[in-house]
Amino acid sequence: ATDHAPHADHLKEQPLDVAPPGMLGLETAFALANGELGMDLQSVLACLSWKPARIAGISERHGRPVAVGEPANLAVVDPVASWVVDRMSMASKSRNTPYHGRSVNGRVRHTILDGRAVVIDGVAQR
Repeated sequence: ATDHAPHADHLKEQPLDVAPPGMLGLETAFALANGELGMDLQSVLACLSWKPARIAGISERHGRPVAVGEPANLAVVDPVASWVVDRMSMASKSRNTPYHGRSVNGRVRHTILDGRAVVIDGVAQR
């Protein structure tokens, strides 16, 4: 599972029993699952797409096959792209990632929601 818990730095920089729980996870989820879990690419994609959609009860719209007549809800990934996690360049307003400075492999390049490109080359289009 991933969590997007965008807490301010001053809240996270407290003792563990006082700091709010959670960390950023969605932006690094594909790269970490792709490179760290020892899973083949098909399994990683299933765990991050149609399986969660089925569990959440939204599989009629998300996690569907790429085919004519299906909703165009897609993520375009580059499974071999190497990059270094930089907390200052993450899309979230928060910076609480334990992976800062870590080299990872695999990157989500584009995201399409309902046939509309909402992220292109990692940049939100809103």
